[in-house]
Amino acid sequence: MTATLGFVTRLETGAFKGHLRTLNISADIDVVPVRDKTSSSYPDYRVVSSGVEIGAGWNNVNQTSQQPYVGLTLAHPDIGPRTYKVKLGRAAGQDDDDVFALIWNPED
Repeated sequence: MTATLGFVTRLETGAFKGHLRTLNISADIDVVPVRDKTSSSYPDYRVVSSGVEIGAGWNNVNQTSQQPYVGLTLAHPDIGPRTYKVKLGRAAGQDDDDVFALIWNPED
């Protein structure tokens, strides 16, 4: 089972801007590239809402399709007691290459 927790649009700057929405949260988010990575393990993105960092993101490659994707880890007391791992992926019926769904699979 997967769930869509919101949508983001890729900007010309390489950042993403959109909305995170769950039963408890409705918040605008920015997924901002980290330009000064000091280590390969350092995140490629920071996820921010209202000036508060709520997560981080990494560029990844799907092992089956070899397609690149961005994986986010969201964690903040306002989100709840657990960490959520979401992927930026195509929403059903979406034909805009710059619009992505925040797809959460609780089994990941």
